[in-house]
Amino acid sequence: MTTLILCHQTADFDALGAAVGLTRLYTGAKLVLTGGAHPGVKSFLGLYRDEINVIEQRSVHPEAIKTLLVVDTQQRDRLGTIQTWLDLPQIKQVILYDHHPFAGDIPATVTHIDRVGATSTLIVEALISEGVSLTPIEATIMALGIHTDTGSLTFPETTSRDAKALTWLMEQEAKVDIVAEYVEPTLSSTLRQILSEALEKIQTETVQGYTLASVYLEGNTFAAGLSTVAERLMGMMEIDVLLFLHNYSHHNEHRSSLIARSRLDRLDLNHLLTAYGGGGHKNAASANLKTAQPQATLRELLATIKTQLPHPLTARELMSSPVRTIPPETSIKEAQRILFRYGHSGLSVVDETHQLVGIISRRDLDLALHHGFGHAPVKGYMSRNLKTITPETLLPDIETLMVTYDVGRLPVLENNQLLGIVTRTDVLRQLHQDRGIDNKDQDQQSLIAACLLPNFKRKLNPVLWKLLSQAATEAEKRGLSLYIVGGAVRDIILGSKIDQDSPLFLPDIDLVVDGFHQTATVGAGVELAKALQKAYPPVRLEVHGEFQTAALLWHNHPEFGSLWVDIATARTEFYPYPAANPEVEASSIRQDLYRRDFTINALAIRLTSPKSGELLDFFGGLVDLRSRLIRVLHANSFIEDPTRIYRAVKFAVRLGFQIEAQTEDYIRYAIASGVYDRSRAENRKAPALQTRLKAELKYILEAPYWKPALKLLSDLSALKCLHPKLELNEQLWWEVRLLGRSLNRFDPKQTLTHWQMRLELMIAALPTTEERVFVAKQLELSNDSVKRLEQLETAQLTVEKHLSSDLSEEAKLQIYETLKAARSRLLNLPLQDTKISIENILFQENYRPQTVVNVLRNYKQPMLVLLAVKTSRQVRRRLWQYLTHWSHLSAPLNGNDLKALGYKPGPQYREILESLFDATLDGIIQNPEEAKQFLQRWYS
Repeated sequence: MTTLILCHQTADFDALGAAVGLTRLYTGAKLVLTGGAHPGVKSFLGLYRDEINVIEQRSVHPEAIKTLLVVDTQQRDRLGTIQTWLDLPQIKQVILYDHHPFAGDIPATVTHIDRVGATSTLIVEALISEGVSLTPIEATIMALGIHTDTGSLTFPETTSRDAKALTWLMEQEAKVDIVAEYVEPTLSSTLRQILSEALEKIQTETVQGYTLASVYLEGNTFAAGLSTVAERLMGMMEIDVLLFLHNYSHHNEHRSSLIARSRLDRLDLNHLLTAYGGGGHKNAASANLKTAQPQATLRELLATIKTQLPHPLTARELMSSPVRTIPPETSIKEAQRILFRYGHSGLSVVDETHQLVGIISRRDLDLALHHGFGHAPVKGYMSRNLKTITPETLLPDIETLMVTYDVGRLPVLENNQLLGIVTRTDVLRQLHQDRGIDNKDQDQQSLIAACLLPNFKRKLNPVLWKLLSQAATEAEKRGLSLYIVGGAVRDIILGSKIDQDSPLFLPDIDLVVDGFHQTATVGAGVELAKALQKAYPPVRLEVHGEFQTAALLWHNHPEFGSLWVDIATARTEFYPYPAANPEVEASSIRQDLYRRDFTINALAIRLTSPKSGELLDFFGGLVDLRSRLIRVLHANSFIEDPTRIYRAVKFAVRLGFQIEAQTEDYIRYAIASGVYDRSRAENRKAPALQTRLKAELKYILEAPYWKPALKLLSDLSALKCLHPKLELNEQLWWEVRLLGRSLNRFDPKQTLTHWQMRLELMIAALPTTEERVFVAKQLELSNDSVKRLEQLETAQLTVEKHLSSDLSEEAKLQIYETLKAARSRLLNLPLQDTKISIENILFQENYRPQTVVNVLRNYKQPMLVLLAVKTSRQVRRRLWQYLTHWSHLSAPLNGNDLKALGYKPGPQYREILESLFDATLDGIIQNPEEAKQFLQRWYS
């Protein structure tokens, strides 16, 4: 721990935002809160603490500090007790960032002080200069810093630089709804008076877990800016729905301004106020009323809203389940290993009766390990004073508990048994969905709607829909949840955008079985598949692997055609080392989606009740589909499985998408790190660099888009996954394109395996035969392929040696006269009237066909095709002529003809037929009759 970032005590959003920005600017730096935070910051951290790199002051070893970064203050005493760290002898640098003009007493070695509206602006400018990007939540925190310190760009100290910084943060996908939630705009004196009166007279009630509020005020004149007061009330009172009615006189006439605000996505205020002559947006609307009974109107509106309130989600619907648990005796080190393996931020501790006795977080484990207690049992470090909830606890109550007690996870207990757990992530995901943070525009709203029944039913071919409905019914009978997942969901959504009328038929469908709030048994997928097999007798059932994945296969079926349906139990996975096959075990649908390659493939549609037709999108796949981006789910994805690099390229080229910038960075880092070479060297098997990589190569190299895909693989340096020396240089790129033309010409019926020929040619670009054979064996290519690559260099030398030179004029004339005389004698023709068919070949192409055939007849077609690409231009021309003409030539007579002519079968047949073939190649004989004359002359 060499670099720390310090905020002043009672940290505000600008201090927090600047510090978060510095964690990206200084790699490895940790943020330490020196003591306390403003109420808004505290509330924010209650929900988003896990999103930023914050450590506890108590976990710092002061003697390990080398560099201190101080933000938003120049005064020592504002750092509290840790100001003593400034005086540590080993401190090499104290770097200070501030936007306040006065000088302080912090002994900074480097200062970055400038008159801007917020310190966060200075950090943004540094990030832009260094080309560093932010996550959306990091950008949001920094945007909050600028908004709060500049009064949303209204304070006198605000500069154009602050506005430019906010623009860049918006480009980094800062969440404006979160900013609005925590920023308070200034009010005029009139509005402040109205706000004060509203706070005194506001009436609230809780209905189905939602807080409804109404305010009725009277005034002498119209008041502008009431919407700002309403927004302030929403923030101050934690209100879900607000009706604010201000009654005033206008020319002796009663009028009222009605402002309505809502946080509930399923409540449409625009529609509600249309009946009163108003309107606006779904969550914000207004109306100007002319009524003598405004309070009655207010009560009427409240009553209508109560009938339209959505049923709030409960813990049962939000929770993650099943829960990963450990016994109290588990060591700190083992608990850390389990956390690492499953990617959790905490573990529930249960006793022998499976009752919850504590929770241990990653922070708890880090501290214990930091102090050298890896051997100690977790029971000494776990939290015992737990806040728990029931399956019926409502979402607003869950959110309140998390913020009030700063807890990141709430166990769900039923009959004293641990049923599930609700985490900050679960709550945030639902809040973002409810408040529209993830649903940024109407296009995306329509995409979500397209996945809900009955629209989903309309998108699919009726035959497929019937099959899926039957599968859902069978799953419900067994108490299981069933989802259609992955590429099928992606294609359904993309298909619905492309063609609204044509139904989709998906040839490959993945279904996942989940056990509601208990782990489905390993064989649940197989059990469901067997039930479907009985309903569809022609189908073939296959069961694969230890995890019992079932596959239903129809082949040339009159209704289904060729259809493949995989049914698996929801599972999680862990890679024991890079490029290994993953180890899997039963888990939840969320974990099953998290193990997938890209966000656009981590989508699911629920087929069973309740909520059949619901789209599950935990990782932003819908947004990436709209943006046409290939985005990986986590940073180590490519290190664990290099085939995902090839899949990223496949989907990008096939769908016309772009690989997202950070995902591309992850790809390049994984390849440059050398981790694949180390894994190959250290492990006997690395399937993701062997058979599974071959499967992805096959998919790409046999696809119609193989050229742009191969080019993109090269641009990413991804061919180094095959061998560190393999690259698509200009020569190899020319060769693979030439091979494509050669295969189209010489093998139009595709008797050869074209994708494999392309792969062999790429491998053949490696410098040595040993390296070529090694890669071929690693990929488990066929014995023929390995042998071909082993012999290619020798064959190339042989062919070049015998076919690269032209016949001399003297040699051509001598061969011509000899062959012409032989044909003249055979046919008893005058020499001057005798013609031979290879005259043009001899004198224009400068070779004797018999020579070419005798050299090339020893090689099979795949080798010849490779040689036709690898050899020099002249040899290549002769190879092409051989493949297009000479290889198809045969003697005019065969063994049966010889037998019919009275020749006794035996070894002499071979000699006779070879003589006939040579004479044919030389043009001495040209038809069966001349062949018979040849036999009478030489073999009678």
